[in-house]
Amino acid sequence: MAIIEGWLPPTCENWELICRVWAYFPIITTAQWVLDWYPQGKTSTESRFNIDGKIGWATMESAGFITLLYIMYALPQELGISELPWGNWTLAGCFVIHYLYRAVAAPLFLNPSMSPMHPIVWLLAFGFQVMNALSIGGYLAGYGPLSQQHWIDRSELMFVGLVIWCWGLLGNMFHDDDLREIRRAANRKQQREAKESGKPVESMGKIYMIPKNGLFRYVLHAHYLCEWIEWAGWWMIGGWAFHPGRSFLINEIMTMLPRALQGKRWYEKKFGKDKLEGRKAVIPGVL
Repeated sequence: MAIIEGWLPPTCENWELICRVWAYFPIITTAQWVLDWYPQGKTSTESRFNIDGKIGWATMESAGFITLLYIMYALPQELGISELPWGNWTLAGCFVIHYLYRAVAAPLFLNPSMSPMHPIVWLLAFGFQVMNALSIGGYLAGYGPLSQQHWIDRSELMFVGLVIWCWGLLGNMFHDDDLREIRRAANRKQQREAKESGKPVESMGKIYMIPKNGLFRYVLHAHYLCEWIEWAGWWMIGGWAFHPGRSFLINEIMTMLPRALQGKRWYEKKFGKDKLEGRKAVIPGVL
């Protein structure tokens, strides 16, 4: 049963339109190259409209994998497809695994705290997730390859892509946890000092330090770089013709790169350039 007739799940004509529009998304991101205002995370601002960081992140990021799963089940029924190839489900499974970590486990269970976000950030991220899921879902659920042989013929490249995807995901998790450890260490210190002084633990403020483990020795946003590697491997699993995967990778880079450069300026302002010890923003030795 369609939630929005012709759009969720999309007809072939509407899906092709979505894919064409989605390919031009980098134009929207040009605003991030000239504006330093980004009211979320370490650059969040005070506003009465702010959304709780954990709830905001979980709800906006979950929209993608929920939409994708719905399309994977609903669209084949509308098109009379009895069974999708295993390769289609492999790509969908990788996407869902990433976002179960990124949208559910990380904000709701793993992150000690998260700064509030402005509703504008939430709306833009929510729209990104839905558009991306419509593009990917249409390809995997009926408008892309539907034969098992298609995936068998390129199984070796799929394996290489899957390995790259796995290492990218693990790297993303490792560097995310390194950032969490900064907060956890500060919390342990505060707990210890409160116990020694016999005073109650005060609420934790924003604690920021320069991360130094793993690829953080070379760049300030190693978790971004690992995520790009992850989705590059995912695109390789699907192959060159998997244009929604290509659009996703490009759109992520064009969204996150100016954010990384903005973050580097923030680190320089807070700690001083000399403290960064020549670290780049996101690509070692380059940018």
